[in-house]
Amino acid sequence: MKLISWNVNGIRACVKKGFEEYFREVDADVFCIQESKMQEGQLEMDFPGYHQYWNYAEKKGYSGTAIFTKEEPVSVAYGMGIEEHDREGRVITLEFEKYFMVTVYTPNAQNELKRLDYRMEWEDAFREYLMALDGKKPVIVCGDMNVAHREIDLKNPKTNQKNAGFTPQEREKMTALLDSGFVDTFRYFYPDQEGIYSWWSYRFSARAKNAGWRIDYFLVSERLKDKLKSAAIHTEVMGSDHCPVELEVEW
Repeated sequence: MKLISWNVNGIRACVKKGFEEYFREVDADVFCIQESKMQEGQLEMDFPGYHQYWNYAEKKGYSGTAIFTKEEPVSVAYGMGIEEHDREGRVITLEFEKYFMVTVYTPNAQNELKRLDYRMEWEDAFREYLMALDGKKPVIVCGDMNVAHREIDLKNPKTNQKNAGFTPQEREKMTALLDSGFVDTFRYFYPDQEGIYSWWSYRFSARAKNAGWRIDYFLVSERLKDKLKSAAIHTEVMGSDHCPVELEVEW
């Protein structure tokens, strides 16, 4: 089973840069997107053979997530069931027979860390949400989690320790999530791999210089480790300031 996750940084713009061609070419069983930046009815996407589920932010042109899946889920949930966290379209959960599939677009702490306190509240709520799901059946969670967990997960760790996405607080929350029973699948296969990133700033020719961050993840419940087949980060795929990440699972 092939799963893809991609922060498209505006699906309407990404469609003009080859999204639909890539979608068809990769032929994923589940394809998740984050930061769709659209409202219902602004774009019609027709992919025969897929069921599609969208979660939109109340604020126009902001945030948003979607999942395309070949298998029809048993149930679908939007958000975490917490009103203050569910206004920005950041979470979709599909329940399948064997597992839960969750896509997430974690809030950015923003410039001068003005949203860091909210981010900490979100992190605790999301961890508890995933742990509750994990108590029922295994979980696969993917998306832009807006944190480079370790120093090898970004090009310039020394100069970014006070910047959003690499603060000690954000990194500690990722550690807490992993310690609560989840596996970072890319690091499972490539524990010491450096220089592979999933996001590059549009400024300073960052992508050309590979001055990037690994902030897009597939995490799975610990008990799915023996089902993992491969993990990949498709740095060659353009169309966004992020690139797609992939997970293959054998049931």
